[in-house]
Amino acid sequence: MPDVHVIGDDHVSPSFAELGVDQGIVDALGKRGIERTFAIQELTLPLALAGNDLIGQARTGMGKTYGFGVPLLNRLITQARAEVGEDGLRALDGTPRALIIVPTRELCVQVTEDLERAADGVRVQTTKGERDLKITSIYGGRPYEAQIEALQKGVDVVVGTPGRLLDLAKQGHLVLGKIQILVLDEADEMLDLGFLPDIEKVLGMVPTDRQTMLFSATMPGPIITLARTFLRQPTHVRAEHHDDSAVHERTTQFVYRAHALDKVEMVAKILQAEGRGATMIFTRTKRTAQKVADELAERGFKVGAVHGDLGQVAREKALGKFRDGSIDVLVATDVAARGIDIDDVTHVINFQCPEDDKTYVHRIGRTGRAGKTGTAVTFVDWDELHRWELIDKALGLGKPEPAETYSSSEHLFTDLGIDPKVKGSLPGVRKRAEGEVVERKPREKREPRARTRTRTRGGQKSDGAAPAEAVTEAPTSDGAPSAAGPEGSGAEGDAPARKRRRRRRSGAKKPEGAAPAEAAAE
Repeated sequence: MPDVHVIGDDHVSPSFAELGVDQGIVDALGKRGIERTFAIQELTLPLALAGNDLIGQARTGMGKTYGFGVPLLNRLITQARAEVGEDGLRALDGTPRALIIVPTRELCVQVTEDLERAADGVRVQTTKGERDLKITSIYGGRPYEAQIEALQKGVDVVVGTPGRLLDLAKQGHLVLGKIQILVLDEADEMLDLGFLPDIEKVLGMVPTDRQTMLFSATMPGPIITLARTFLRQPTHVRAEHHDDSAVHERTTQFVYRAHALDKVEMVAKILQAEGRGATMIFTRTKRTAQKVADELAERGFKVGAVHGDLGQVAREKALGKFRDGSIDVLVATDVAARGIDIDDVTHVINFQCPEDDKTYVHRIGRTGRAGKTGTAVTFVDWDELHRWELIDKALGLGKPEPAETYSSSEHLFTDLGIDPKVKGSLPGVRKRAEGEVVERKPREKREPRARTRTRTRGGQKSDGAAPAEAVTEAPTSDGAPSAAGPEGSGAEGDAPARKRRRRRRSGAKKPEGAAPAEAAAE
């Protein structure tokens, strides 16, 4: 059984400095307004700083990244003598000392950025002198060369996805023999994506004399078995507030039974609700994600898409724009559900009903983060009612039969604070009506052109052919162009008119008794 710690609303969490974190890390976090710990961080930091194995369990958005990231960086920076071995951590020499395994590319980038912020300006002592702490990300969808070059230059912390980590380790570019701190982040998601065999192979390559930390929102059976196999007497910590349930209580949840053809119109009106900020829309399929993004863009919204049919560069560009505010709507499949850590997401819309209760929890976990409030809206089609009943029963939401709702329903405007006067597109954007035909401008008439033409036979000028002459295309009375010679069409020339030779397709059967063309000409 895990050690469940229930935290009341009047509890004042300690600061990172009070828990013994290195002053350099404290200053780096302070620059970004992060001073005090969240519940999971408060409970895991003392154990992790001492080098103990642990299992950290907390819901999405509760600060698990710094729950393992801060003690990991702290141990590398201070090189404290911990209960990992007789000599503690080895000196940094450019080979990885810490490995963090994550399930998705987006989460890999996010964790790397969080660690870089925490280690900003922090110097470490190595065998070759003092330098900055080096952190790199290794994931698929990117060329191998840049990642191999980063490893060859030397790195202290590696954050990566299982597949690419395994590939580079087999090729000999990634040295795992000196890893002393191992982290499995979002372990249940890696199980759902089928990465468990790859993880076991990677774990077999790292030394057994190490500190291992496993963090996850849920703890299914296979993950518990994995923890028992690869962790040494771990402490299982689960942090909760006194009024917490399986889902965020600070997130207001609405569920509507919606028709497929009316969903985009409903989304367009929800996006014009009062107080609406950054919004994430989740779909089950890649095709639906792109279609919804295109339709919202036509209605005037600043929207981007993240799904499997897009290249890694395009996905990172869309996520970057969403983070910096260039776009405020992101349509994504579940691949991005755990890769985005933005505190300002105010609304989450489930365009299609999630597959199960875990997917639902992770989706709506994108809002109501870090103690803030949020709004989650779920659309359930008629053929998805049974799936929703299972989700509602598993989470105890008390909404087994969603209300039938359309884009013109009064309770939709009342629930979400939408002005009843809003339309399905932003003001000033005219949506093309169905069947509307756009008239094209007629082409402008072109001026007649003069060109030079010479008859040839076999690449040579024909015998008796007149020298090259200018032929002008002049329009006739019926408007069709005609070729007029210098004498005019009715004038008689010096040489008799030659009979035009008819070309025959190659391989065509010649009529009986027909003479060759050359013989006929003679």
